[in-house]
Amino acid sequence: MLSEIALYGAVETGLIYGLVAFGIYLSFRVLDFPDLTVDGSFPLGAAVAAVLIIEGFNPWLATGAAILAGMAAGSVTALLNVKLKILNLLASILTMIALYSVNLRIMGKPNLALLSEETVLTPWYDLDLAYHQVPVLLFCIVLLVSFVLLWRFMKSETGLAMRATGANPRMARAQGIATGAMIVLGVALSNGLVGLAGALFAQSQGAADVTMGVGVIVIGLASLIGGEAVITPLNVVRALLACVVGAILYRLAIALALNADFIGLKTQDLNLVTAVLVTLAIVLPGARNSLRARFLRNSSKV
Repeated sequence: MLSEIALYGAVETGLIYGLVAFGIYLSFRVLDFPDLTVDGSFPLGAAVAAVLIIEGFNPWLATGAAILAGMAAGSVTALLNVKLKILNLLASILTMIALYSVNLRIMGKPNLALLSEETVLTPWYDLDLAYHQVPVLLFCIVLLVSFVLLWRFMKSETGLAMRATGANPRMARAQGIATGAMIVLGVALSNGLVGLAGALFAQSQGAADVTMGVGVIVIGLASLIGGEAVITPLNVVRALLACVVGAILYRLAIALALNADFIGLKTQDLNLVTAVLVTLAIVLPGARNSLRARFLRNSSKV
């Protein structure tokens, strides 16, 4: 069983990765744009926020700058695809590779410590709450605000145009929609959310590291696919809710697997556990549908 601190820690990290899942939902599900930029924009957000906080800027202002930095990274990927006609997957890989050097340039070294700096969490520790409960409360608020804003955006005229671009680009262009602009905006927003997640993660962990983005795309996909296996995304609200639920369940599953003594897993087995969970998340919905179809066929025969 998980201790209270481990439970809150898993939920805290799950809430942050919920923002990553939001971003991946925008690129993968809405725009049908496979985007690996997130592995670079996550540490980019952390690096920008960390440097600005150390320089004495307001933590919220630094977090806002991290969002803008993530959006800039996403825009580069989209422009490589839209303007230079580079395959979307390859364009995102090129940006991701370039961001490794950019992040090193921003931080000046592989990692930066924030343990003695004021962060967005600092004022919240004055509340009458346990130390490990504070990040969960703040990140719940941030995630809720992001949820509502993203839902309202997806219901707007621009959001509908973006959804049309992902569903049928040719038909969208025939309706007068600037599909290239929609792709740039969508991928920029996606990586802006990931940059926000990176900034919050660095402040909650007390450090920013140039390698902290490795595997973020897999975690985001695991959260998205796993959430959709639990909550069928029939509309935007359910799709966004699936992202949050999937991210939290993913982190809880990881924590349970690593803390279960009878399994014998260790910290170095994290990537193995992640791969297994993603595989299950992909396979189980199809298996469930097959069993349901078989059951219905048998019922009709009776």
